[in-house]
Formats: sequence, structure tokens, C-alpha cells
Amino acid sequence: QVRLAESGGGLVQAGGSLRLSCAASGSISSINVMGWYRQAPGKQRELVASITSGGTAEYGDSVKGRFTISRDNAKNTVYLQMNSLQPEDTGVYYCSNRYPTTLELIWGRGTQVTVSS
Repeated sequence: QVRLAESGGGLVQAGGSLRLSCAASGSISSINVMGWYRQAPGKQRELVASITSGGTAEYGDSVKGRFTISRDNAKNTVYLQMNSLQPEDTGVYYCSNRYPTTLELIWGRGTQVTVSS
């Protein structure tokens, strides 16, 4: 079983930056494709970015060119650098891991990101 713990959320003005971190612990062999999802009030949870253990990254269309996902496999940690933040980026950001065998997707508890205009 993998446990995920996010940190780094907060309040920022439009145009600002934030860096989120997510530390994974537990069954290290089950740490696979990690990523970030977000959920705004009244909306469905959506993929922000994901990254394989080899470093291949994918991004949601709304964050391409502004957000960068990275990971440190030695620390079992994934990061999300968010630049040029806009009010529509506001939401709870959840770290994720997809188990390599069952393909089950799990999330951490989330961290709030609020972008003021």
C-alpha cells in the first residue's frame, strides 16, 4: 500500500507561482506513474499532469506551458511547479499514484490552491 502526502498549497495572486510536493511512502515497489489531479468547487476532478518513473510527462491542455511536473525517485517524491497561475487554477490539488499491477488509482488528501484575481 502506498501513502501520499501533499504539501505546498496556499493563496497566491494571479500571475504568481507555487510549488507542490508529494512524498510517497509504504510499498515502494508499488510507486509507479505519479501525478496531480485537481478539483474545483462544483466540478469533476481532472488530470493536471502525470509522470512515469522514467520521467515521461503528460499535461492537461489547460496547464501546458505553465506547469511542470518532476520527480525524484530516490526520495519517492513528485513535484508540480505552477507558474502564471490564474483564478481558474483554484481548487484542491491531489497527488496520485497508479498501482503497476491492478492499475488502481489512489490519491492523497489534497492541498488547497487559491489564486486571487
